[in-house]
Amino acid sequence: MQAVTLENDVVRRFASGHMFPMAKLVLETAFQPIVEATTGTIFGYESLMRGHDRLGFSNPLALLDQAAADGELKAFEQMLASRALAKFSTLPDFSSATLFLNLDVRLIPHGDTILDKLVGHLARAGIPASSICFELSERFDNTSVPEFTALIARMRKEGFKLAIDDFGAGHGEMKLLCDFPLDYLKIDRHFITGVDQLPRKQHLVRNIVNIAHVLGVRVIAEGIETEAEFLTCREFGVDLVQGWLIARPTVFTSELPESFPHISRIGVARRSSQTLDEILIRREIERLPTVFEHDSVDSVFELFRRNPQQAFFPVLNANGEPRGVINEYHLKEYIYRPFGRDLLKNKIYERTISHFVDPAPIVGLDADADQLMNMFASMGGSACIILTENMRYAGIVSAASLIKVINEKQLKMAQDQNPLTALPGNRAIGGFIADSCGDGDETRFFCYCDFDNFKPFNDKYGFNAGDHAITLFSALMRRYFFAGDCFLGHIGGDDFFIGVRDWTMEELAEI
Repeated sequence: MQAVTLENDVVRRFASGHMFPMAKLVLETAFQPIVEATTGTIFGYESLMRGHDRLGFSNPLALLDQAAADGELKAFEQMLASRALAKFSTLPDFSSATLFLNLDVRLIPHGDTILDKLVGHLARAGIPASSICFELSERFDNTSVPEFTALIARMRKEGFKLAIDDFGAGHGEMKLLCDFPLDYLKIDRHFITGVDQLPRKQHLVRNIVNIAHVLGVRVIAEGIETEAEFLTCREFGVDLVQGWLIARPTVFTSELPESFPHISRIGVARRSSQTLDEILIRREIERLPTVFEHDSVDSVFELFRRNPQQAFFPVLNANGEPRGVINEYHLKEYIYRPFGRDLLKNKIYERTISHFVDPAPIVGLDADADQLMNMFASMGGSACIILTENMRYAGIVSAASLIKVINEKQLKMAQDQNPLTALPGNRAIGGFIADSCGDGDETRFFCYCDFDNFKPFNDKYGFNAGDHAITLFSALMRRYFFAGDCFLGHIGGDDFFIGVRDWTMEELAEI
């Protein structure tokens, strides 16, 4: 170990002063896939540095810190971005995928120069700006840099997407989430590791996801390594996943899988448990006309003119992903002011559709109806929730439509409930068994409960006493099987069903 450390120190000393020329020879770009949590479909790739060890550095951050100390950080980042774009353009799905690039906060003062060069690369490669997402590192406080706000505005104007990297492990994240228009939030792997076993992490991750969705931000879980971690994140509504369970980073694009069937298989059973909600929600979806963020403002005026009853329209990027909504009231001051529309057309004024976009909650079609209702209760001010399918715009649902969905859901559930115990009936029991049987390696137990000599008991003491015994037993079931991994059902009469996941035989036998 000492010899290796000494060797690294020698290499690092030799590289000092020759860092950039050597880096161009040994550094490589690796891609790690980011996939949709519900389907396993490829959504994009994060660009990662490889080869830092050949320069004597233990990790990429140490190399970048040395480059910053040597005044070569800008050259490093431009080289890495250029190589990442060149590799990305060779992928067969680059036109529909997203490339995630890291942006070092120390380069923000040079942001315009970096963007100018990047825009030129994109134009030559035929890659739309909406296919590039900048990850804002939280190692330093981005918001404290004077040029940061102007740079973010420039990025949005160009059509780039933005993400907070390593959320929960850095500086100023909540301020960034509150004050700036973001597309993605990447939860730091510290909160993902062991999330299936640690209630404190579960509480944090669940609430981070809910807050992000209300703000119209999609959530990526980093560092997923086990099936249990994936299932927990999927259950909490995480949109995208990344980690060794999905795929390891590779410098060879030929090794990047075209699909991830093991992810879709893991999630299929959990998705089927929400089939009723999805069916009801699909019935109520409104597929409003949409506006693309780089459309002319005139086209928006025309859209409102043709649809006088509509007060807002969803705004999409070039990839068909929702960015928020544009509300009519933002444009009224220009409509009713002399020369207002002419002012918007003036290039010097620099007002595009992106300046008028309001955030709106964005969730997938597979979301639970109760979750959507909670969003409406907490979001305040937004007229709709934007729904997506495969991360693309699928429609919107209004508060009135969602209330209708909840009422229909409760009615269907009531029709299947046992009137005496209010426990789910045979249809729900069958659904639980079907879901559990498709849950991969998860341990599960199905228990059938039947009273001994119940008919003689009824005959001797009467039906009221029999009903009391049944309700008492259902209350005992609820007392001992109350966790989220337990399912209780009433088959009928004195017959009950208990289903549990991830228990041991000893735990079950003890109860």
